[in-house]
Amino acid sequence: MSKLIYVQAQADHIEGLAKGSPLSAIEELVWNALDAGAREVKIDVITNPLGGVEVVRVVDDGTGIDVINADKTFGSLGGSWKRGRTEPGPAGRYLHGRHGRGRFKAFTLGCHVEWRTTMRLGDKLISYKLWGESDNPGVFKLEDVSSTGPATGTEVYITNVRANSDSLLNAVETVQNLASKFALYLKSYPDVRIYFNGLPVTPVIVQKQVTDYKVALENGSEAKMEVIEWKRKFVGTGKLVFAGSDGFQLYDVSAGVRANGASFTAYLISPRFVELNRENALVMDELNPEVRMYLDAARKVLKAHFIAWGEKKLDEFTETWRERLGDLSDKERKIIYDMLCSWK
Repeated sequence: MSKLIYVQAQADHIEGLAKGSPLSAIEELVWNALDAGAREVKIDVITNPLGGVEVVRVVDDGTGIDVINADKTFGSLGGSWKRGRTEPGPAGRYLHGRHGRGRFKAFTLGCHVEWRTTMRLGDKLISYKLWGESDNPGVFKLEDVSSTGPATGTEVYITNVRANSDSLLNAVETVQNLASKFALYLKSYPDVRIYFNGLPVTPVIVQKQVTDYKVALENGSEAKMEVIEWKRKFVGTGKLVFAGSDGFQLYDVSAGVRANGASFTAYLISPRFVELNRENALVMDELNPEVRMYLDAARKVLKAHFIAWGEKKLDEFTETWRERLGDLSDKERKIIYDMLCSWK
């Protein structure tokens, strides 16, 4: 079987969706795998002899792509099969995507993208290949493959890789960025495993400390806040993240607090945020009264957290340096501590 699938959308709109950072494209591909019920997702960045990225590959053990309904699965934009679903997906986990945009993000990584997928149809497995090119992202080709895969799942195979994908070569930083994005999800679903170039993507290996708080509003509403302090600084820290109860990150803003040199992410968690996100209220930030109340209350708790954090570090500093510098006055040790913080 061979057929062309045409996306029902304007070309410039599709091309706009195919833009973004390499990391954001990887995130979308992982979310697609998780929404398909994957328990294991492996991301591999394969280099050429010169050390540049030649292939990006994302493999999962999910249910595969429904190629029987490929015209709807790949041919619609803004009408994803996930849209409007409130019940759990194939693995009993709640779904992330709803707009059918994730597949176009793959073109951020490379010009040629193949989805090699195996799905179950009745009591048999069937395998197909879907592929597309960045210069014509509104058309995908569906083809049979010569042999059927051993189990359900999907491999996204990206070639003609763009130069900016070299940013993924810093494996430690990439793992930490992915860990921060999937931290709550992996905590909610501990049976899920994500690997980047063989390294486990888990917040446990990159987080220094986790502290839980309850954020209460004057109207009686509450949310949980989980503050994760990271072992090292990386792009995207210092954020206050709105998330649903199942770990989906919905929106983030700058935390807007002085962290005394700490690298952290604060996750504000409540099922209410899912509703606010559907109403496009979260993106309004402080212009929405309810969102503003949550932001004000969360920042108040965060400020108290880092004041206590600073006092603890100051005490540790004093004990460490007391023998070296002798007894210091509170004013003197505070001056020295602030100097050290400014050097970090």
